[in-house]
Amino acid sequence: QVQLVESGGGLVQPGGSLRLSCAASGSIFNINTMGWYRQAPGKQRELVATITRAGIINYQDSVKGRFTISRDNAKNTVWLQMNSLKPEDTAVYLCNAVLRIRESSLYTLYWGQGTQVTVSS
Repeated sequence: QVQLVESGGGLVQPGGSLRLSCAASGSIFNINTMGWYRQAPGKQRELVATITRAGIINYQDSVKGRFTISRDNAKNTVWLQMNSLKPEDTAVYLCNAVLRIRESSLYTLYWGQGTQVTVSS
């Protein structure tokens, strides 16, 4: 019914940049908050950044000033611009969305499948 598909991951050298995209598709009525999380091997999933429909943004402290989250409500898409990447940013990056489908009055959390980001020289 609903799919979140991430793209843009890859291998980059320290100090480099990547731009992740996440597009939501399906029988979507409305999307509230969209966000990016990451999970490194052996570690718990952690919040990277979130953005509400109104544009209110929250960042994890370690990415402030380096990462920028943005979204296009008309396209049901969220992006994560990542600059000055560090080896410790290496992880699987997953997007999520709190959304309502046309067939329901409830808001539900959906996740994408993730995209690998590796920062290494």
